[in-house]
Amino acid sequence: MNPPETAEVWIGLSEAPLPLDQVLAWVGRPDCGGTVLFSGTARDHSEGRPGVTVLEYEAYEEQVTPRLEALAQEARIRWPDIGRVAMLHRVGRVEIGESAVVAAVSAPHREEAFAAARFCIDALKATVPIWKKEAWEGGESWGLEAQHIAEADTVASLDDRYAPEADAVSASGEFAG
Repeated sequence: MNPPETAEVWIGLSEAPLPLDQVLAWVGRPDCGGTVLFSGTARDHSEGRPGVTVLEYEAYEEQVTPRLEALAQEARIRWPDIGRVAMLHRVGRVEIGESAVVAAVSAPHREEAFAAARFCIDALKATVPIWKKEAWEGGESWGLEAQHIAEADTVASLDDRYAPEADAVSASGEFAG
């Protein structure tokens, strides 16, 4: 999985481990002082399921690319100054400790980079048809509950979390959110 040579958006699915170092190097730009990379890693437990041993992901591949493109476009509408955007997701078997998903964004300032990256990962989870199967000591399952897939521009319920004042830190250093 290689980054695009000319585009400002890198999206895709991969059966191979995600290239986190390459994503971090690619997403940065000279005009962007903030770069945020979120990596969601497979953990050894989930709610009510200790001893998770492996995850497996399946995707409705024909819908993944257009939905990821829509997310990148929506992020640019909400934060017009962002630089590059990368959203990559694993399919197939993912071992504990491996990265299953990455969302990375660069922007001139950290506020926009953090907000856009958080939007990208949260909206990816809400809008992209990718399913996770967990195997644990007591069995296996394709998820704890059904999720309804939304469209990128309807993820309005997340907007309040991304407003600059929502996570403001006061001049005294106290968290105001």
